[in-house]
Amino acid sequence: MLNVALPKGRLGEKVYDMFEKAGFECPSIRENSRKLIFENFEKGVRYFWVKPSDVAIYVERGAADIGVAGKDILLEYEPDIYELLDLGFGKCKMAVAAKKDFRDNPRRTLKVATKFSNIAKNYYASLGRDIDIIHLNGSIEIAPILGLSDVIVDIVETGTTLKENNLEVTETIVPISARLIANKASFKFKSDEIEKITESLARQTEDKND
Repeated sequence: MLNVALPKGRLGEKVYDMFEKAGFECPSIRENSRKLIFENFEKGVRYFWVKPSDVAIYVERGAADIGVAGKDILLEYEPDIYELLDLGFGKCKMAVAAKKDFRDNPRRTLKVATKFSNIAKNYYASLGRDIDIIHLNGSIEIAPILGLSDVIVDIVETGTTLKENNLEVTETIVPISARLIANKASFKFKSDEIEKITESLARQTEDKND
């Protein structure tokens, strides 16, 4: 069986549609139930729903052969996996944002609030900028408003939340989208099935872009 970790939510449903088109359907996944694991023995595939930020862990540790994770997760946790394909959706960007009147003073340590501590650390290290990282799990946007931080590093889709809180993007770090990833051992031992899926998903991605 090929084990596939799908991120819960709209992204995962979109991904499953692509797998179905690739000939790896599993009709029971469409049923309205609380089940998390779905199998189609005839097609030799098993799907399971997991939290989006956990997909890479399941793949890295071999519980899943392949999965779909956002580039933000891959950059933050740096899992030891193969990144096979940019699926071209779930597009957004990792960016630095600050209050509209903020002016950086390079002589003092920059206070950075973020959920993505590793990405922020690597980005500012590449600039040679001295920073103090404040790791938060909730609403990052209020950190600069309350003076907890100078800037934030976060995912930006439309920018509406930033605007509503009088913040603006000052720098774009990296574009983000959904990526097909594979366990390294699985890629060796189940290469035929994984390559077949990858090629079909690549064709579907190209068709959307044409």
